[in-house]
Amino acid sequence: MSSILVLLNPHAGGGRALRFEPDIRARIRTDHPGVRFVVTESIQAAHALIGDTEPDARIVLVGGDGTVNRILPALLGSERKLAIVPLGSGNDIARALGLHKLTWQQALMHAITSPVSRMDVGQVEFDDRTVPFLACCTSGFDSAVALRALNGPRWLRGLPRYLLATLRELASFRMWNLTVHSNGKPLRAGVALFASALNTPTFGSGIPITPQACIHDGLLDLIVAGRFTLASTLVMLPKLLIGRHLPDARIHNSTFQDMQIDAQPAVPLAVDGEYIGETTHLSVRVLPAALQVVARTV
Repeated sequence: MSSILVLLNPHAGGGRALRFEPDIRARIRTDHPGVRFVVTESIQAAHALIGDTEPDARIVLVGGDGTVNRILPALLGSERKLAIVPLGSGNDIARALGLHKLTWQQALMHAITSPVSRMDVGQVEFDDRTVPFLACCTSGFDSAVALRALNGPRWLRGLPRYLLATLRELASFRMWNLTVHSNGKPLRAGVALFASALNTPTFGSGIPITPQACIHDGLLDLIVAGRFTLASTLVMLPKLLIGRHLPDARIHNSTFQDMQIDAQPAVPLAVDGEYIGETTHLSVRVLPAALQVVARTV
């Protein structure tokens, strides 16, 4: 088997992943003595470690969606494989790969020993930046929530953390004028709450925003929430949590290969739950089967 590198993000899950470090290290030493295990000091150090592995190495990340997103650029364009031990705050990528119900012991064994398949990757371009993602690229309300979630209490994880951030963002309720083109054709224009691109069925730590989304169909799912009031948003939230929001006439859902959004004023952006800034123009496209992954349900 090609070389295997296990990288643990000590900040993942608000420090939760680091608490498992002695047990993970001992398990690897006992069961997988040929595997290298490193607690990463920084994203730059992690990228350097990956760059020193064999071209077809297996990279096992111990963390959540944010960890995966920041390491993703070091994997794209190579034959290196991604495997995940989901110990982060948000684990929507792991959910799409069928890993989120595994114990860390099961996930580690699966990551090191199971075969690989391929999944699609999303890519957003804005203001001379190009950022890849695996779960979602959100613009508008969802991204503002993502920023609040990143700055939320460290002891709160998963869906409760996301819901608290949502309530805080509702206190400063905002809308944007969004013009959306999909696959080269005009799609929607007007006031909107958000417009987001999904590769995975869930975001926000398990919210089923696009239940039909597929990570290996060569497409991304677009969801646009049109004009909502604060009151109607509060009514919609419980439906969103159980995946009953799509029949609402103010919500548009379709698939695409490439999409462009013009926004006024500048709209906040996030990828895989990581806030990346604001812009008045962005484009999103799919990179079909661009990444090799270790999965249970692809």
